[in-house]
Amino acid sequence: MVVKETLRLHPPIGLLPCEAMSHFKIDDYDINPKTRILINAWAIGRDPNSWKNPKEFYPERFEDNVINFMGHNFELIPFGPGRRMCPGITMGSTTVMVTWANLLYRFDWEVPNGMKREDISLEENVGVSISRKSPLYLVPIIYDFGKCESSNVG
Repeated sequence: MVVKETLRLHPPIGLLPCEAMSHFKIDDYDINPKTRILINAWAIGRDPNSWKNPKEFYPERFEDNVINFMGHNFELIPFGPGRRMCPGITMGSTTVMVTWANLLYRFDWEVPNGMKREDISLEENVGVSISRKSPLYLVPIIYDFGKCESSNVG
């Protein structure tokens, strides 16, 4: 749920390039075959017609939701839609989940001294790729597994 919500709000590529395969119309515009089209995945993930409170980070929205990022649900397309989506989706999503699991398992995380959680800026530079406007500073605290030992062990 956290990975889906993160990819909804912060897709790796903001503008996905595509090419029209056949003629079609969008409103009053004729789109001819071979026309280059940019799909705004960043805006789609924040569309209030598709998402309740679209700017809010709320992973629980995916709890009983069948929407995934595999290219079949056009409300969530961080790797592109349909047959021509990113070929690295499996490697990318697996790498993200394994990395997050290890970082969360091995460390507790704190903000640097003198900083509050509210001071963390989530502003982004939006373009073909998405990047943070300011660096994220967190302090990893090595998790002490010795404190987790059960007193009932023999």
